Amino acid sequence: MTQPIPIRRDGHRPRLLDALDLARAGVPVLPLRAGKLPFGNCPSCASSACGDRPNMKAAGPCQCARPCHGWAAATTDPAVLQSPSWAEAWRQAHTVAYHPGGAGLTVVDLDDADAIAWARQSLPATRTVPTTRGEHWIYLGAMQSANAVRPGVDLKSLMAYARWLGPGTGTMTDLPEAVRALAVKKPPAARPAPLAVTAPAPTGGGECRHRMPAYLERGIAMAEQRITEARSGVHATVYRTFLAVLSAHGRCGCLSDAHVERLFTAAQAKGESPRHCTDAWTNARTALGM
Repeated sequence: MTQPIPIRRDGHRPRLLDALDLARAGVPVLPLRAGKLPFGNCPSCASSACGDRPNMKAAGPCQCARPCHGWAAATTDPAVLQSPSWAEAWRQAHTVAYHPGGAGLTVVDLDDADAIAWARQSLPATRTVPTTRGEHWIYLGAMQSANAVRPGVDLKSLMAYARWLGPGTGTMTDLPEAVRALAVKKPPAARPAPLAVTAPAPTGGGECRHRMPAYLERGIAMAEQRITEARSGVHATVYRTFLAVLSAHGRCGCLSDAHVERLFTAAQAKGESPRHCTDAWTNARTALGM
C-alpha cells in the first residue's frame, strides 16, 4: 500500500505531485534536500557497501528501497516514489530533480548573464527554463555530462541530475554538435622545445672525489626536481640550484654538457629564458671563482 501524498502547509502543490507528473511523462525523478543536494546513502549503502560502483552507469545501482545514490536514485516508478521508504525524503525535500540523460535530454546550465549571451550567439534556440541566476537550455539527446566546459557553463545529461524548475518555453531542438564538442577534452598545448645550451660546462682538472657516477646522476636529478617543484621565486631557485651543482660537481671535470642541458631544460620549463639560464650559470661560476 502506498503512502498518502503529503500536503504542504503553505498551500503550494506537494513536490511529490510534480514528481509523479514527470514520472508519468517518462522523466526519472528524485527528491533534493536543502542546498540542491541529493539525500545521502542509507547505512546499508554508505561507502558503496552495497557494491554500487560497477553499475553506476544505470539508474538503480542496488536493491535499496530508499532514495540512495544521488542521480542513480531517479525513477519513473510511481510505486517507488510513493513508497513508505521514500516518504520521509519527500517530507524533507526542498525541490524535485530529474535525470536528464535517463529521459534522453541534455541540459546546458548557463550560470550567469555572460554565459547566456554566449549561448545566444553560439547555440541553436531550444526550450529555455529560467533559473535563480541564469537559464537551462534543454536539448533532445543524451551525452556525457561535464562541468565547467567554459566559464559559467555546465552540461547535465547522463549520470547527473538537474532541478525541475518548470516546463519552460520554446520548442526543444536536437542536441547540436556544438554542445557535444564542449565535453571533448582538448590535449594540453605542446611546450616549446628548449633552446640549445650556450653556457659551457666547467673543465676542471682535479681528481673526482665522488668515485661513483651514480652520485653525480643523483645530484643532477635532485637539482632538476628542485627547479621543477619551485612554486615561487623561480629566478632565485634556479641560481641557488646552479650554485649547488657547481659547488659539488664543477671542479673535477665530470660535469658534462649533457648535464648542463638537463638543468637548463628544467629551468626553461618553469618559464626561464635561455638568457636568464646563461646569466644564472655564469654568476654561479663567478661566485665560486671558476
